[in-house]
Amino acid sequence: MIIIASSNGKVGIEDAMQVLKNGGSALDAVEAGIRPVEANPDDHSVGYNSWPNIMGELELDASIMNGRDLTSGAVAAMKGFPYAISVARHVMDQLPHVLLAGNGAERFAREMKAEQWDELLTPEVIARWRRQLKDNMPAEVVETLGDDTELREWVKLATDPERTYSTVNFIAIDKNGDMCTGVSTSGWAWKYPGRVGDSPIIGAGNYADNRYGGCACTGMGEMAIKANTAHSVVFYMKMGMSVADAAERAMVDLRDLGGDYIGGMNLVALDKDGNHTAMTSMTGRTYIYQTPDMDTYEEKPRTFVDIPGRWPRVNAH
Repeated sequence: MIIIASSNGKVGIEDAMQVLKNGGSALDAVEAGIRPVEANPDDHSVGYNSWPNIMGELELDASIMNGRDLTSGAVAAMKGFPYAISVARHVMDQLPHVLLAGNGAERFAREMKAEQWDELLTPEVIARWRRQLKDNMPAEVVETLGDDTELREWVKLATDPERTYSTVNFIAIDKNGDMCTGVSTSGWAWKYPGRVGDSPIIGAGNYADNRYGGCACTGMGEMAIKANTAHSVVFYMKMGMSVADAAERAMVDLRDLGGDYIGGMNLVALDKDGNHTAMTSMTGRTYIYQTPDMDTYEEKPRTFVDIPGRWPRVNAH
C-alpha cells in the first residue's frame, strides 16, 4: 500500500493513509485525501477560496479513476459545490457517463445531496481579483463587466496561468493492489468562463491502470490535453519502461507542442509495484509519499525536465 501526492496534498495525506490502514479502498483513500485540500482556504488553486474566472466566478474541475476496471468520473466548470472530487466520484458510481459540466454537474450534485456552500470566496480573494482586472483592463470595462462584455481579448491580458500550478494530485494503491488516481482544481486564475483544463479529462490530467500504473498532472492543462500526458506515462510503462523513464519521456514529448504555452508542467506517477517518481519543468518543486509503516509522509524533490516556454507574457526557460 502506498500514497503519493502533489506537495499541497500534505493537509490530506494522513486522512488518506488512515483509510488504507483501516482496510479501505484506494478510491476511498484518494477521495479522503483530496477533500481537505478542497476545503483549505490557503490553497488558491483547489476548491474553496481559489482564484476565480475573469467574471469573478469560481468554477471547479475534478476527476477520479479506478485502475481496476478503468471506470472514471469527472466534473468541469461546476459552481457552488466545494468538494468537486466527491461529485466526480458520484458520477463514476451513479451514472453511465464519465464527465458532467456546468449546470448539469450542479444539478447532479444537488441530486446527490452534495455539500453546497453559499460563499466560496473570501473578501481577500475577491479584492485580489478586482485588482487584477484593474491592472489589465480600462476602468470603464471593469465597472460594466457583464454577460454582454466581449471577453476574448481581455482574457488574454488578465489570464494568469502561472498562478495555478498547485492543482492537487493523489495516487493510491490499496491492500488488494487496486490503484486510484484523483485530481481537483479551480483551473487558471482569471480564465475565460467555462474554460476546462486537463484535470477532468481522463487521459490528459489523470489516468490509472492496475496492470501498469497511474499518473496525474498539474500545470498548463492545455499542454497535457494536446499530448494526452497522463495516458502517455501509463502507455510508456505498458511498453516496458520504468516509471521514471516513462514519466520523463512524456515530459520530453511536450517540447514538440505548437502554439503558445508557458512550458509549465508537473506530474506524479506510480507503477503497479509501488515505485514512484515526479517530474517538473520548474525548479524547486517537490512531491510527497507515505506507506503504512511510515509515521508521516516524506517529501522528495521532483526531477527537472526542461520544457522551453512559448507563452508571450513570459520569457522562455
